[in-house]
Amino acid sequence: MHGWLIMPAGRTTAIFRRIAAALALSLALPASGMAQTAGLGAAGELVDPEVLRVCADPANMPFTNQNGEGFENKLADMIAAKLGRKSVRYTWFPMATGFVRNTLGANRCDIILGYPLGGELVQSTNPYYRSTYVLVYKKGAGLDGVETIEDPRLKDKKIGVVGGTPPASNMAAAKLMQNAKDYPLMVDTRSSPTMGELMIRDLVNDEIDAAVLWGPMGGYFAKQANSDLVVVPLLKEKVGSRMNYRITMAVRPSDQEWKRSLNRFIQENQSEINKLLLSYGVPLLDEHDNLITQ
Repeated sequence: MHGWLIMPAGRTTAIFRRIAAALALSLALPASGMAQTAGLGAAGELVDPEVLRVCADPANMPFTNQNGEGFENKLADMIAAKLGRKSVRYTWFPMATGFVRNTLGANRCDIILGYPLGGELVQSTNPYYRSTYVLVYKKGAGLDGVETIEDPRLKDKKIGVVGGTPPASNMAAAKLMQNAKDYPLMVDTRSSPTMGELMIRDLVNDEIDAAVLWGPMGGYFAKQANSDLVVVPLLKEKVGSRMNYRITMAVRPSDQEWKRSLNRFIQENQSEINKLLLSYGVPLLDEHDNLITQ
């Protein structure tokens, strides 16, 4: 799961710890490591001025894969072109324990795309999109019109969810966890499909009645499925955890000029970024929780 969704600053809860598990390894950059490669970029920063060096999972659609098919692959190409990099080079590592330590933390790359705002282990750019968890179900299967986890029509339904994530808390409050199917937060994509792919596959095969998952995953895999699926952004939850999060690009804390360059890129190319994300089925929200459609 590209599931680095974290809770707001100061919320050191069990939910935070589990969702942030993939990033909860030390990102501390020893001075000796910095000295070995200092001077690559502006003001002694470690950023390569010729090549966009990206940290990514090799099999984590719709975000990235080694064939360059994910929307973050396409975004990396856009960044390289707009910022004058000659090429894009990847450091591949599964989105699991040790990801940050073995990529950005080891100075093997200069950017992580798709990082939730508020993480303390890296420095975040301004958000380049805002999305939400979604509820997915089959059209015409008795759930048409359901828009919240609290809807009584979900009682006794088998719902797929990742335990420990924000919607799981809301499901527990609504007493929906007894029949829920729990999916793992972290999946080693070298040997298993992503959590989102597994969940939507189970929905299509009637092994679950509905799925609750992070919007970019739900929107993409529902769009790919050979079935008439309804994707409902969870925008009307009245209690419990919030469902929407701002997503940024992550860089090393020392790379201030690099962060400023990326912030300018986001500001100048937001409409093109939105168009890319929408083409992958990503539910996009403005600051007033309205869906962005173009």
